[in-house]
Amino acid sequence: MDIRRLFGISVLMSFIAFGIVTKLYIWPPLRVMRPEDALIPLVVVHTFRFIGLSFLVPGVVAPSLQPAFAKPAAYGDLVAAILAIAATLALSAQASWAIAIVWIFNVWGTADLLHAIYQGQVRLRIGPGSLGAAFFIPTVVVPPLLITHGLIFRLLLSAK
Repeated sequence: MDIRRLFGISVLMSFIAFGIVTKLYIWPPLRVMRPEDALIPLVVVHTFRFIGLSFLVPGVVAPSLQPAFAKPAAYGDLVAAILAIAATLALSAQASWAIAIVWIFNVWGTADLLHAIYQGQVRLRIGPGSLGAAFFIPTVVVPPLLITHGLIFRLLLSAK
């Protein structure tokens, strides 16, 4: 089977699998919590977005991975991780500015992922093989992150 099809199937299966996990195990307890409390577990997951820095590591990715994709994806994820740390700490401390930083984080984090998808798949047409070991970031990590971003938006809008 063509590697692009395998990549697409992997992304689709990740969305389906995490969608099921979300429907059965994540959303039911979160929907009955105060939005401010429910945001914490959704945001804290994004503190691990520093993993995107692996797009800059030779040997993890193939030499053919274009810097026009790798650098914005890596540093965009790093900024998202830093914002997620700030948002998690603010939420857990019940800071007056907690919801504001969650909005900033969530808009940035969502835009960063969508930009990387656009850059990689539409603009630069990155071949999945050039991702090397980082193949698992867009196929296993990104779909759950996008789903959690959607849940965060839902909670933020309900908190108004």
